[in-house]
Amino acid sequence: MAHEVLDGWFDQMLPLFEAGKEVTISDLSRQFSDTRGELLGAVMQAMMEKAYYHHLHQEHAACPDCTRIYKRKRFDKKVLSTLHGELTLDRPYFYCTVCKVGFHPVDDVLAIAPEHHQYDVQKKAIKLASSLPFEESAEQFSSLTGVEIGNHFQHDILNAVGEIATVELVIPDREEIEKRIDEVTKSTKSLPILVVGADGAFMPTRPKGGRKKKEKRGPGSWQEAKGFRLYLVGDKGRIVQIASWHQIQDADQFRKDLAVVAARIPHEKVRIALLADGAEWLWPSMITCFPSGRPILDFYHCAEHVHEVAKAQFGEGELQAKQWAEAILSLLSFSEMDDVLSILREMEARTADVGEKIRKLIGYLEKNRDRIHYETDRDDGYPIGSGGIESAHKFICHTRMKRSGAWWVKESGNNMLRIRCAVVNGTYERVFNHYAAQSRQPQLKLVDK
Repeated sequence: MAHEVLDGWFDQMLPLFEAGKEVTISDLSRQFSDTRGELLGAVMQAMMEKAYYHHLHQEHAACPDCTRIYKRKRFDKKVLSTLHGELTLDRPYFYCTVCKVGFHPVDDVLAIAPEHHQYDVQKKAIKLASSLPFEESAEQFSSLTGVEIGNHFQHDILNAVGEIATVELVIPDREEIEKRIDEVTKSTKSLPILVVGADGAFMPTRPKGGRKKKEKRGPGSWQEAKGFRLYLVGDKGRIVQIASWHQIQDADQFRKDLAVVAARIPHEKVRIALLADGAEWLWPSMITCFPSGRPILDFYHCAEHVHEVAKAQFGEGELQAKQWAEAILSLLSFSEMDDVLSILREMEARTADVGEKIRKLIGYLEKNRDRIHYETDRDDGYPIGSGGIESAHKFICHTRMKRSGAWWVKESGNNMLRIRCAVVNGTYERVFNHYAAQSRQPQLKLVDK
């Protein structure tokens, strides 16, 4: 059957080689692209009908619920869309009169998706949609593969996968994490440093509804996506990704999610750095989940507060403001906290507003005093800047979700973040396979006609 299909396809190619006609590589490529789906789909169908003849023609099957044996009632036709073309299968249909369940046993044998587009299409389409807007990704997918998909299909399937993409699935398992740690350890003279960075990024969200023409969409709002990123600092500052997780959620759920990854870290194999800004919601969770970690206040976030006071006191753009800020930061970089606090307390603010800014900076430094030891950190090889989590927010959250005019329902936004984290963590394959297995679990509850 496959040979017959191939012979027919060659017959379609013959007009390209008419006498005197020059055929270019582009001509051949175009012809292959235009006919590939038809050819490969027919070949796949021929192979399916040969290899699975018994399953496609079985007369008796056991009910998946009660295991009673039933005789085939009919054949149901299903058109399957794959990356390599379409094929049509006539599947034997059975019906259990006791359980009121209709089923197609061959669907389980071949792992057929309930949808028209099969899992190979879905997996690649979702991954593309996690990087580009749905409409654009649908166009790009069709252009690259020849398989026509809709942006609503991508949206619905991505949300279905995102809903089962729990933190337990998206975070690499302990074995994989240990493997990455061991690889870095080979190139370091001491225990590698595991950086645990945490931060929040605000996402544009909107209420549900608004798809109907007359239905008004409620006002949008910005909600914080709380996230963490764990990475190893290897030889010559090389960064090795361990795990990222970002969700629009509260601090309590953030702590629970961080605890999942903390339980998979072999703490005895790494030196742990806890790196973040001064946000109050994140430090209790980080310290609780990584009690042996060294808390480090992000130096550059600290510098922003110092420069803010300098501009307020001496004027923006003034040389004196720059010199004062650099002097304060130099003292901080050498952990001279007492000197810095003494200078701030003795400052004569030029206005009441400036005085308030100075008091806030003093309070900020005192609150984070135990996290400011930059000289020791540098000597021990620890990073002092939270660029790792900042960049994670950029390539996980911002590049996909902060596009012009984009507003997300919280649930859909979180689903998108889960998929993007899975791609970055290298666990997307596992997440999708889990979805595919689950989507086939509930047998079709068909009404017998």
